[in-house]
Amino acid sequence: MEKNLTTGSVFKTVVYFSLPYLLSYFLQTLYGMADLFIIGQFNGVDSTTAVSIGSQIMHMLTVMIVGLAMGSTVMIGRAIGAKNHNQVSLAIGNTIALFMALSVIFTVVLLIAVNSIIDIMSTPAEAISETVLYLTICFVGIPFITAYNIISSIFRGMGDSKSPMYFIAIACASNIALDYLFIGIFQLGAAGAALGTTLSQTISVIVSLIVIMRRKIDVSFSLKDLKPQKRTIGNLLKVGVPVALQDGFIQIAFIVILVIANKRGLSDAAAVGIVEKIISILFLVPSSMLSTVSALSAQNIGAGKHDRARKTLQYSTLIAISFGTISAILMQFVAEPAVGLFTNDAEVVLLGGQYMSGYVWDCIFAGVHFSFSGYFCAYGLSSISFIHNLISIICARIPLAYLASQYFTDTLFPMGIASPAGSVLSVIICISVFVWMNKHPDKLIQLL
Repeated sequence: MEKNLTTGSVFKTVVYFSLPYLLSYFLQTLYGMADLFIIGQFNGVDSTTAVSIGSQIMHMLTVMIVGLAMGSTVMIGRAIGAKNHNQVSLAIGNTIALFMALSVIFTVVLLIAVNSIIDIMSTPAEAISETVLYLTICFVGIPFITAYNIISSIFRGMGDSKSPMYFIAIACASNIALDYLFIGIFQLGAAGAALGTTLSQTISVIVSLIVIMRRKIDVSFSLKDLKPQKRTIGNLLKVGVPVALQDGFIQIAFIVILVIANKRGLSDAAAVGIVEKIISILFLVPSSMLSTVSALSAQNIGAGKHDRARKTLQYSTLIAISFGTISAILMQFVAEPAVGLFTNDAEVVLLGGQYMSGYVWDCIFAGVHFSFSGYFCAYGLSSISFIHNLISIICARIPLAYLASQYFTDTLFPMGIASPAGSVLSVIICISVFVWMNKHPDKLIQLL
């Protein structure tokens, strides 16, 4: 299972490692979109809005778990690059102990707070009851969502990006089948979508555990590695917490924008929710570049190959910019048809097309700062990623979205522009930090 990513062509390594990542993200996005697509075929705008709001909350929780797990990927990658297998085993064991405890805490707290979350989201009255059902069922499944993501982070830290792709493929196929069963045949509405999501994650985790038990692993692992070690847990959290907070604040910004849209009415809320799902597809490449840069750079940094880590960043950024530019231009012509795949409501299609036409330009700039964030994480500087995202959210994304909603009441296009404006600010900060890192390599190495 362990793979050496510190030799050979850097460009080929980036491409070959990122493709399974990309497919994994695509399947995970398809997994999330299936709920929204299928509910739109069998139910009205109220159910679509409930799933849209509920899935946005779940997406925020998921990306925060993934962000926290980035600490595991980086620590395992560095240990493998340094050929320190004892540290690999300890990192894996402490990851399992930490995340299982957190998943129980998250589940209990969120189940208690579900009604408060509904209020905070300014959920339209017509969608409240179904949103409560959707979130309650999904919150019960948090331990399985957590289990899948920590298993994936461990595999990726060891250089294996293919296995997580297979696991999410199983979850995706199961989710689609269960959605049609619960929503289409049993007519359970938003509750059916939540059941499909929770059960499919459970199936994926069971399959992944079976694979792990049957596969020969290159690392010796024992129960003693599950005992929390202060230094190991500290290193995992040092990288993971800032990334989780960063991802959390990004999602909070999206949710605040969704709340702003909710206050404008049901059609605006549905339009923004649908576009968020579509844009998540276009963000697959930036997201896969972030994960690829962090995993590949971590191994190379552990092996002392800092030039190779920089080349990984350069190639990943180039790929992300190229994809983002093509996507942004094409979406100007197909925004409304894309939204129309999820709803037959003409007003929602029109508003969604407007929002998408502005928002889609974020694919270019987000691709750049996502790649830099992966690089910073590999060096243990994930706090930089947190800071630049926080600044962009406070200074651009949220205030610009709010102002656009107040002064442009007949269109969602200006609201869509708020996100790329925030990313431009992040890019400026990332480039500045990168220049500093290159000028002070001695200080950088001391941080490792």
